[in-house]
Amino acid sequence: MEWSLDSLRDLVAGGIHAVRDCEASALATVACLMLLFIWYCYRVGQEQPTASPRSYRAVVGASMASILQRPHNNVEGSQNGYAYCQSLECFRCTSHGEGLNQRLYLNLQDYAKRYTWSGMGRVYKGVREQGRYLANRPSIQKPEVFFLPDLPTAPYFSREAQKHDVELLERSFATLLAEFEAIYQAFSNCSLPPQGWKANNTPHGDWYTFYLVNQGVSVPMNCRRCPRTYRILGSLRTFIGNNVFGNACFSVLTPGTLITEHYGPTNVRIRCHLGLRIPAGCELVVGGEPQCWAEGSCLLFDDSFLHTAFHEGSAEDGPRVVFMVDLWHPNVAAAERQALDYIFSPGR
Repeated sequence: MEWSLDSLRDLVAGGIHAVRDCEASALATVACLMLLFIWYCYRVGQEQPTASPRSYRAVVGASMASILQRPHNNVEGSQNGYAYCQSLECFRCTSHGEGLNQRLYLNLQDYAKRYTWSGMGRVYKGVREQGRYLANRPSIQKPEVFFLPDLPTAPYFSREAQKHDVELLERSFATLLAEFEAIYQAFSNCSLPPQGWKANNTPHGDWYTFYLVNQGVSVPMNCRRCPRTYRILGSLRTFIGNNVFGNACFSVLTPGTLITEHYGPTNVRIRCHLGLRIPAGCELVVGGEPQCWAEGSCLLFDDSFLHTAFHEGSAEDGPRVVFMVDLWHPNVAAAERQALDYIFSPGR
């Protein structure tokens, strides 16, 4: 068929006559369908999860700490036997206010506008259904802040899950131990935790941590005191260093210490412990499965499972010491990591 201006003009004229010949009811039906389609497109574009009656400007301007207030159900401020610090600066120890899902969704929308929706299926699903996921998780695994659906779950991971970083940490054993011993000497001259150390709540004994990175934020003074350790962190490929789920620290349990059962904040990470000093009588239990640390070896586990740790050795045995670092879950894709870094960036 050859096209020409005359044939095109005849086609348009025929179409106009056909529309004129249509019944009024048919035209009305088409018009209604078009209006419904336009309305549907508008609602999809403006879709938001249910939120408290606050303006978007107020939501965007609110800090994450003020949104994530944990309602404690007992007088001691503990859950599953774990005592929370209740600090407004602590993302881990604050949790789900009614604005959390709204805040996460706004962050995800902002990320998609700046970059892309590509590869965001699981992240979108997790953000939209977060309340349902957290409420319906089995008691053995119940992350307290964010659950990413469809990730393989297990209490422990093999060293192959993050082979490069595990091998790098194990090769750095002597360096990490030397810098730990240098900063730990300060304990011999004082009864309270020295500057840079944090005392954590435990029902028995003492648990101290020395953070180089705390919830995605470097601690400059501590990093200066452990420069080689900080450089090692920079060489890790899967260290979570840009969002609130990432930590790196020396962790010390004195003899007789018990860390009672608790959950971590998310399942998107795996926690790595490199044993530095491991006396007898020390054990980690994750999801009901006990494991022992070994000096110079990494132990990887998912701390969104219910877990506990203890040191039942004597005073002569000395403390249990590990270097703790949070790595990405191996099944979180690169695009998802970038989006989660943006959504959960410190201070957002």
